[in-house]
Amino acid sequence: MTRQARYGKFIAQDGRGQELADLLLTAAAGLEGEAGCELYLINRQTDAPDTVWVTEVWRSQADLDAALAQVRGSSEAAEAFRLVKSAEMIELDLLGGTGLAPSEA
Repeated sequence: MTRQARYGKFIAQDGRGQELADLLLTAAAGLEGEAGCELYLINRQTDAPDTVWVTEVWRSQADLDAALAQVRGSSEAAEAFRLVKSAEMIELDLLGGTGLAPSEA
């Protein structure tokens, strides 16, 4: 299995950054105990409070795909995307570092 890592950059409608961040934090709490989710962090950009970043690390592409299938079309996802002016997903090659347990693969 190859870990999957990515950044999500979401720019909220003007003045709605905290509301978007709160919805994403709720989503993150729902991932607690999800075996395939190794890291899911929500950050708000200091100098642009309507910009919210999500940092994700998944055990595998299959785990990421399963999580996306679970939320796709949900009322929670619709509520969050209603607040989004623009979104960008940045796929990453995870090389290593500090903070994650070693991969079992």
